[in-house]
Amino acid sequence: MADVAARNAWTRATLPLCLLGVLDAEEKSYGYALLGRLVDAGLEGVRPATLYPALTRLEEEGAVEVEWGAGDGGPGRKYYRITEEGRARLRRDRAAWGDFTRTVSSLLGKGDDSGQATDDTHG
Repeated sequence: MADVAARNAWTRATLPLCLLGVLDAEEKSYGYALLGRLVDAGLEGVRPATLYPALTRLEEEGAVEVEWGAGDGGPGRKYYRITEEGRARLRRDRAAWGDFTRTVSSLLGKGDDSGQATDDTHG
Protein backbone atom coordinates (compact mmCIF):
# COMPACT_ATOMS: atom_id res chain seq x y z
CA MET A 1 0.00 0.00 0.00
CA ALA A 2 2.88 2.38 0.73
CA ASP A 3 4.17 1.97 -2.84
CA VAL A 4 0.79 3.04 -4.24
CA ALA A 5 0.54 6.03 -1.90
CA ALA A 6 4.06 7.17 -2.75
CA ARG A 7 3.48 6.73 -6.49
CA ASN A 8 0.21 8.68 -6.29
CA ALA A 9 1.92 11.53 -4.43
CA TRP A 10 4.75 11.65 -6.99
CA THR A 11 2.24 11.59 -9.84
CA ARG A 12 0.26 14.51 -8.40
CA ALA A 13 3.45 16.48 -7.86
CA THR A 14 4.78 15.91 -11.38
CA LEU A 15 1.49 16.02 -13.28
CA PRO A 16 1.77 19.66 -14.42
CA LEU A 17 5.30 19.03 -15.74
CA CYS A 18 4.17 15.87 -17.53
CA LEU A 19 1.15 17.62 -19.05
CA LEU A 20 3.33 20.45 -20.36
CA GLY A 21 5.72 17.87 -21.83
CA VAL A 22 2.90 16.07 -23.64
CA LEU A 23 1.36 19.31 -24.89
CA ASP A 24 4.74 20.55 -26.10
CA ALA A 25 5.01 17.46 -28.31
CA GLU A 26 1.52 17.92 -29.80
CA GLU A 27 -0.25 20.86 -31.40
CA LYS A 28 -3.22 20.48 -29.05
CA SER A 29 -5.03 17.77 -27.16
CA TYR A 30 -8.11 17.14 -25.03
CA GLY A 31 -8.49 15.60 -21.59
CA TYR A 32 -9.26 11.98 -22.49
CA ALA A 33 -6.42 11.87 -25.03
CA LEU A 34 -4.04 13.36 -22.47
CA LEU A 35 -5.02 10.64 -19.99
CA GLY A 36 -4.26 8.05 -22.65
CA ARG A 37 -0.82 9.54 -23.37
CA LEU A 38 0.02 9.55 -19.66
CA VAL A 39 -1.02 5.89 -19.30
CA ASP A 40 0.89 4.92 -22.46
CA ALA A 41 4.00 6.52 -20.95
CA GLY A 42 3.54 4.47 -17.74
CA LEU A 43 1.97 7.16 -15.56
CA GLU A 44 -1.04 5.17 -14.45
CA GLY A 45 -3.56 6.12 -11.83
CA VAL A 46 -4.29 9.66 -13.02
CA ARG A 47 -8.01 10.21 -12.68
CA PRO A 48 -10.12 12.89 -14.36
CA ALA A 49 -10.70 14.40 -10.90
CA THR A 50 -6.94 15.04 -10.74
CA LEU A 51 -6.30 15.82 -14.41
CA TYR A 52 -8.86 18.55 -15.01
CA PRO A 53 -7.99 20.66 -11.96
CA ALA A 54 -4.31 20.47 -13.00
CA LEU A 55 -5.22 21.64 -16.50
CA THR A 56 -7.35 24.45 -15.05
CA ARG A 57 -4.44 25.61 -12.88
CA LEU A 58 -2.12 25.56 -15.90
CA GLU A 59 -4.66 27.64 -17.80
CA GLU A 60 -5.01 30.13 -14.93
CA GLU A 61 -1.22 30.44 -14.77
CA GLY A 62 -1.03 31.14 -18.51
CA ALA A 63 0.87 27.94 -19.33
CA VAL A 64 -1.91 26.53 -21.53
CA GLU A 65 -4.75 28.03 -23.50
CA VAL A 66 -8.11 26.46 -24.17
CA GLU A 67 -10.27 26.31 -27.26
CA TRP A 68 -13.51 24.52 -27.90
CA GLY A 69 -13.75 22.26 -30.92
CA ALA A 70 -16.16 19.80 -32.42
CA GLY A 71 -16.29 16.37 -30.83
CA ASP A 72 -16.37 13.10 -32.78
CA GLY A 73 -20.13 12.80 -33.24
CA GLY A 74 -20.83 14.12 -29.76
CA PRO A 75 -20.60 17.30 -27.75
CA GLY A 76 -17.76 19.74 -28.27
CA ARG A 77 -14.35 19.11 -26.75
CA LYS A 78 -12.14 21.39 -24.75
CA TYR A 79 -8.70 21.39 -26.39
CA TYR A 80 -5.56 22.44 -24.57
CA ARG A 81 -2.51 24.01 -26.23
CA ILE A 82 0.78 25.01 -24.60
CA THR A 83 1.61 28.72 -24.68
CA GLU A 84 5.01 30.39 -24.91
CA GLU A 85 4.78 30.97 -21.16
CA GLY A 86 4.11 27.24 -20.80
CA ARG A 87 7.17 26.39 -22.89
CA ALA A 88 9.32 28.67 -20.74
CA ARG A 89 7.93 27.01 -17.62
CA LEU A 90 8.57 23.57 -19.14
CA ARG A 91 12.23 24.46 -19.76
CA ARG A 92 12.64 25.76 -16.18
CA ASP A 93 10.78 22.85 -14.58
CA ARG A 94 12.58 20.26 -16.73
CA ALA A 95 15.94 21.61 -15.55
CA ALA A 96 14.75 21.74 -11.92
CA TRP A 97 13.44 18.16 -12.20
CA GLY A 98 16.80 16.99 -13.53
CA ASP A 99 18.61 18.64 -10.61
CA PHE A 100 16.10 17.20 -8.13
CA THR A 101 16.30 13.63 -9.45
CA ARG A 102 20.10 13.71 -9.49
CA THR A 103 20.10 14.87 -5.86
CA VAL A 104 17.64 12.21 -4.75
CA SER A 105 19.53 9.51 -6.68
CA SER A 106 22.78 10.52 -5.01
CA LEU A 107 21.13 10.24 -1.60
CA LEU A 108 19.59 6.85 -2.36
CA GLY A 109 22.85 5.28 -3.45
CA LYS A 110 23.12 2.27 -5.71
CA GLY A 111 20.49 0.08 -4.07
CA ASP A 112 18.70 -2.85 -5.59
CA ASP A 113 16.09 -1.72 -8.17
CA SER A 114 13.71 -4.61 -7.41
CA GLY A 115 11.76 -2.63 -4.85
CA GLN A 116 12.82 -5.10 -2.15
CA ALA A 117 14.84 -3.96 0.82
CA THR A 118 18.28 -5.50 0.89
CA ASP A 119 19.91 -6.85 4.02
CA ASP A 120 23.69 -7.17 3.81
CA THR A 121 24.05 -8.50 7.37
CA HIS A 122 23.40 -12.10 6.32
CA GLY A 123 26.37 -12.87 4.12
